[in-house]
Amino acid sequence: MHGAHEFLKALTLVLCVAAVTTVLFQRLRQPVVLGYIIAGLIVGPYIAIPLFADMGVVQTLSEVGVILLMFSLGLEFSLRKLFSVGPTAGLTAVIQCSIMVWLGFVVGRAFGWTPIEGLFTGALIAISSTTIIAKAFDEQNIRGRLRELVVGVLIVEDLIAVLLMATLTAVSTGTGLSAGELALTTGRLVAFLVGLVVVGLLVIPRAVRAVIRLNRPETTLVASVGICFAVALLAQTFGYSVALGAFLAGSLVAESGEEKQVEHLVQPVRDMFAAIFFVSVGMLIDPALIAEHWVAIAVLTVVVVVGKVVSVSLGAFLTGNGTRTSVQAGMSLAQIGEFSFIIAGLGLSLKATGQFLYPVAVAVSAITTLTTPMLIRTAGPVANYVDRKLPKPLQTFVALYGTWLEGLREASPRQTRGANVRRLVGLLLLDAALLVGLIIGTSLALESMALVIEEKTGMGRVWAERLVVAGAVLISLPFLAGVVQVARRLGTVLAEVALPPRPGGKVDLAAAPRRALLVTLQGVIVLLVAAPLIAITQPFVQGFTSALLVLLLLGVLAVAFWRSAMNLEGHVRAGAQVIVDALAAQSRAKEPGSEEMDLEQVQGMLPGLGAPTPVRLEARSPAVGRTLAELNLRGLTGATVLAIHRGEEGISFPTAREALQEGDVLALAGTHEAVEAARSLLLPAPG
Repeated sequence: MHGAHEFLKALTLVLCVAAVTTVLFQRLRQPVVLGYIIAGLIVGPYIAIPLFADMGVVQTLSEVGVILLMFSLGLEFSLRKLFSVGPTAGLTAVIQCSIMVWLGFVVGRAFGWTPIEGLFTGALIAISSTTIIAKAFDEQNIRGRLRELVVGVLIVEDLIAVLLMATLTAVSTGTGLSAGELALTTGRLVAFLVGLVVVGLLVIPRAVRAVIRLNRPETTLVASVGICFAVALLAQTFGYSVALGAFLAGSLVAESGEEKQVEHLVQPVRDMFAAIFFVSVGMLIDPALIAEHWVAIAVLTVVVVVGKVVSVSLGAFLTGNGTRTSVQAGMSLAQIGEFSFIIAGLGLSLKATGQFLYPVAVAVSAITTLTTPMLIRTAGPVANYVDRKLPKPLQTFVALYGTWLEGLREASPRQTRGANVRRLVGLLLLDAALLVGLIIGTSLALESMALVIEEKTGMGRVWAERLVVAGAVLISLPFLAGVVQVARRLGTVLAEVALPPRPGGKVDLAAAPRRALLVTLQGVIVLLVAAPLIAITQPFVQGFTSALLVLLLLGVLAVAFWRSAMNLEGHVRAGAQVIVDALAAQSRAKEPGSEEMDLEQVQGMLPGLGAPTPVRLEARSPAVGRTLAELNLRGLTGATVLAIHRGEEGISFPTAREALQEGDVLALAGTHEAVEAARSLLLPAPG
């Protein structure tokens, strides 16, 4: 137990030094998180400054900061909102974690670390820091779709971290982890989440509303924080993270409909303890250890930043979030944090890793904590740059891809042929599981099987091992072909739901966009299967054969995608000309000044263009006199201008240099959200 004097001394030092550094950093217009970390260095044990706070006390208080930050984050996300981003965030998290686990293992082995140490390295760089991101988003007032996507990915990552820790524990203790044990671990996690949500929905929203009716702010604060800590403790009791429990507590309180009032009351308490958390991170930084392992720290820092930016951006884009949101999400998640400390500490406690891994994890976390606010701040301009530099066919595809997935999400279960989709997904999982079992089984039994062949045939050991590997490759080929074939069948089913073929043998006008969607979905499905498969099997495989095979397959799909994107651009150009003609015909038929034009006929004639929406520019419109490049409409909103009707003429597929004029009617394409955002930029403010 900590004495009262040590507790008071530690709290005084931390808060006073943090106050000074954050005031200084605010004056310098730098992130306050950086000030907190510098305060941690000052009061920590590794800098020769006569100010030392008890690390045990600070660590205990920092845990409170994590809990309150996660609770506040949960208040912004009711369960309905969380479920709405769940599929997108879940697929993105699976792709990102699989790639990062593989990269971490490869880097660890390159430094000569043991396979177990490589696995721990991959696991600790796979999980981003919810606490750091929550603080950075609050400082920069980031809300909306980006925040929802990032938080959804973080929650799924926390669930993946639970499974990773169970796997690493089993592997490190030598017991191994069978498929049955992994299924049991996953089942327990799902049962805990379902049970907590069901019981919580029956109790917590009603209790919160009852407390708020008393109209006593202090009672509301005490009751809300009590619920937060109770659910966090319950999660810890069942072997899960307090952060996950606190987030779920906030989501359950948000179901009461009174989350704004609770958030306002909790915010000052949360901010104080969150500051202590970041000070505790600074206290863990040992400059001597950083100097000793600086090469590994530098390499892992680059891997974390570049790997997460690329993998998250790729996953988010492929799940239909658009270029801007995807790049911003990738740059927001480019760090590691509290879970990395837990995983590195687990390796030490199990004696599975050397003493070096924990300080390396802390240093990488500290550096990426410092870079996160800068990356988030520059994410918008970087996303705009990426969008501008995309080839024209890709820009066209990006603008329409979101509308196709939007139609797929809005389709009814009967339209999506749910039973057929579930059957195909089951076949994919079966093929993937058999491949994993075959690869791991061959690796573990390679020596004994080679010995048997050597004794039976007199063949040399090297050739016997090659024969075993060749046999395993031949056996695996049908399963690999099955993955590709089932991915294509599943992609075809989903593409035909989003863009149905015309019945009765009529000319299929949606063929070009459906082809582009099919190839993309096939690539997404192959990536979703291949990324975890490579991450799981890499420790058992010499070299990078499996990764090279997957890259080769994705390269073939990329070539097919590029061809389909070129065909799609021709389809869209034809559609843009039809839209110009339709707008011209309607403008002659309607009264002057009427911008409500109907383009449903165009949508029926050339499907795959989404729902083209006409917008007339008034004299007060902020877009008048500016070029499309200056407006950056596609980069900011995700919507694209397919055509412009101006007076007696029309412009199909306008270039970025096209200047807009009063009276122009723009035909916008994109998701409903993107089109509405574009309208708000094009139309004058009300009043």
